[in-house]
Amino acid sequence: MVDNRNYKLTILGETKEYPSSTTWAQIAEEYQDRFDSPIAAIASNGKIRELFKKVTRDAEVTFFTTKDKIGKMTYDRTATMLFLKAVFDVFGGDAANHTRVDFTIANGLFINPEGKYEATQENAGKIKKRMQEISDAKTPFLKRSFSIDDAMDIFKSCGMEDKVRLFKYRRSSRVNIYEIEGYYDYYYGYMLPNAGYVKYFDVIQYGRGFMLLLPDRKDPNSVKPLDERKKLYEAFEHTHDWYKQIGLTNVGNLNDRICNNGMNDLILVQEAEQERRIAEIAKQIVSKGGVKFIMIAGPSSSGKTSFSHRLSIQLRTLGYKPHPIGLDDYFVNRDKTPIDEDGKPNFECIEAIDVEGFNNDMLKLLAGERVELPIFNFKTGHREYNGHFMQLDKDDVLVIEGIHGLNPKMSHALPDESKFKIYISALTSINIDEHNRIATTDARLLRRMVRDARTRGNDARRTLEMWPSVRRGEEENIFPFQEQADVMFNSALIYEIAVLKPFAEALLFDIGKEDEVYYEAKRLLKFLDYFLSVPSEFLPNNSLCREFVGGSCFRV
Repeated sequence: MVDNRNYKLTILGETKEYPSSTTWAQIAEEYQDRFDSPIAAIASNGKIRELFKKVTRDAEVTFFTTKDKIGKMTYDRTATMLFLKAVFDVFGGDAANHTRVDFTIANGLFINPEGKYEATQENAGKIKKRMQEISDAKTPFLKRSFSIDDAMDIFKSCGMEDKVRLFKYRRSSRVNIYEIEGYYDYYYGYMLPNAGYVKYFDVIQYGRGFMLLLPDRKDPNSVKPLDERKKLYEAFEHTHDWYKQIGLTNVGNLNDRICNNGMNDLILVQEAEQERRIAEIAKQIVSKGGVKFIMIAGPSSSGKTSFSHRLSIQLRTLGYKPHPIGLDDYFVNRDKTPIDEDGKPNFECIEAIDVEGFNNDMLKLLAGERVELPIFNFKTGHREYNGHFMQLDKDDVLVIEGIHGLNPKMSHALPDESKFKIYISALTSINIDEHNRIATTDARLLRRMVRDARTRGNDARRTLEMWPSVRRGEEENIFPFQEQADVMFNSALIYEIAVLKPFAEALLFDIGKEDEVYYEAKRLLKFLDYFLSVPSEFLPNNSLCREFVGGSCFRV
């Protein structure tokens, strides 16, 4: 039956009627001049809609632009499929189907041709040229629903075994597949109506693959040059190579291992690999000689505390006597804390730390003096001195943990030869499938959500509300200094999302449509649905994952 009705839409405080033949793209075009960035998606009565969909009911409407997280992810996802379509046209279907979308570095998305075609600047130019041609033609993306069996047949015929394996564990009976001029693909999330929406991008050769450069949310109408981060790239590549070596590069592989009772062995192997890497770092510290200050920094929920304990144990096996110090103990008194642009205390900036007091104490310790160290009382908001004295002997080292550990200002008075700097983060290298990567921030967000609920009594709503502020602090205070580290340690565990899943799902289901973070909660629930669960009982008690799910042998 043809729907000839008109529907009432309330948009930006206005109520208008639109015929059922109207697409959301047409409505977005009508309101575009009220926004300074492109509209990429809408929400209708609490449900996100792609712009090529049509109006089907009366609704309250919200727009998402490329300055919003939902809009930015929609743009990036569409640009990724456009890249793969260009590879499909230039190098053939087998090349596109086996190209791996790996990880992000700053504004660049690293894409690995996996040996199917050469990673050269000439080929980067060919891909970019073809992408531009498709964009200029405004070639549409088509979305079609298939039964799981039919979808598996489609991707099996293309040689995309990663998607066949992924769909094997899907609970729904149908799946949505996107198509652009004969190229089919599956994506976790929403897509723009046509390639013409992807106006800003660049493609360069990088390492053994390509970087697809895309706009950032602050300036979505331009593309900046790549912010070079070679050490971060090498850390990602090292982990990917190890995952490939053990045959686990995507969620389908992981689910197979779970079903085949292979998790106990996998956990032992992964934990052993991390312990081997921690032991290597301890040996590097010893071989450098003269190190007295081990500075550890990393973003939220990277596992800094567990890592510092495990590193300390390895240092003890080599004859060192490690002592932990938290930079948080050098917070200025609460009434001296700087205020951010919203008028709230800014605990993330370096000015919230008594930098000179820290440097003076460390210099005294380096000179062999006996020093009373502070302990910050978070209840009173003041530093206290309770008889915590320290004096360094020949084999003593301080293991110093805090978000500003790599910032040169934090330890400006200390000789470089006395410091060893470590950057730690959960650099997730397992993919949903070859074309759908897992953001490292998602893994850390799930870690923090589970830990906050267990140790601080925060529900998922509170964690999600705080997360944008946490991320801004990381962008300002941690990421700019990560390349100054002597070593990088990847704390990601290949199985951790499967372990976090039952904890996180129970928290996320408690978030309702009335909550501002509802869309983010729904996205994470859909993401978790790809994974089978793994009981936390399998984990050893010194696992980094224990810092978040509980049961650690360390005081974390």
